Amino acid sequence: MKKDINKQTDTVADLQIGPTNQGMVRIYVTSSSIDIPMDFSPEEARSIADELNASALLAEKS
Repeated sequence: MKKDINKQTDTVADLQIGPTNQGMVRIYVTSSSIDIPMDFSPEEARSIADELNASALLAEKS
């Protein structure tokens, strides 16, 4: 089920990002109803960072 990225929500979540002791980068999302640990290789994490930066640039232009 794909969510609309432009749909606003009242859901509150915490985001933590950091290295694991296994050489991965973990993005950890928690809320009152869910915990989502997502592990990425350093290369994948850099790719995600590039996507975030590109999206931020586009958002600034709108």
